[in-house]
Amino acid sequence: MDVDVVHLPDRSRFEAQVEGLTAYLTYEREDGGVAMTHTIVPPPIEGRGIAARLTRTAVDWARSEGLAIDPQCSYVRSWLRKHG
Repeated sequence: MDVDVVHLPDRSRFEAQVEGLTAYLTYEREDGGVAMTHTIVPPPIEGRGIAARLTRTAVDWARSEGLAIDPQCSYVRSWLRKHG
């Protein structure tokens, strides 16, 4: 599934709109790093790879900014183990 992810730095999150529903990944900036705190995908749109797309986009952003990633969210932690 092709999902457009938008970075909303003023809200400290990445969002994707799918079928009128909002999926998102939240983060908190820290000194030299970023804590990825929650990944939320509404049940009607689960299982379509949306959380993975949000996470990939957030991780790519953090790395491009030279930020260390603190995966506080269990989904992000699991994704990083599988995809580095």
